Amino acid sequence: MAELKVKECNKFASKSKAPSKGSNLSSKCAKLVKQQRARIYILRRCATMLLCWYIHGDD
Repeated sequence: MAELKVKECNKFASKSKAPSKGSNLSSKCAKLVKQQRARIYILRRCATMLLCWYIHGDD
């Protein structure tokens, strides 16, 4: 019984490992979007920090 479950799991795992062209494209797009969001976040934090230094530096 356990061997049957392992075979079934392997069957499903092999199908999920071979993505179709559509899902491969969407995963690449998702990765690019995630990278761009991270870059924008870092730029926003840096701009905020520089602005705070500029405003509070005149004291």
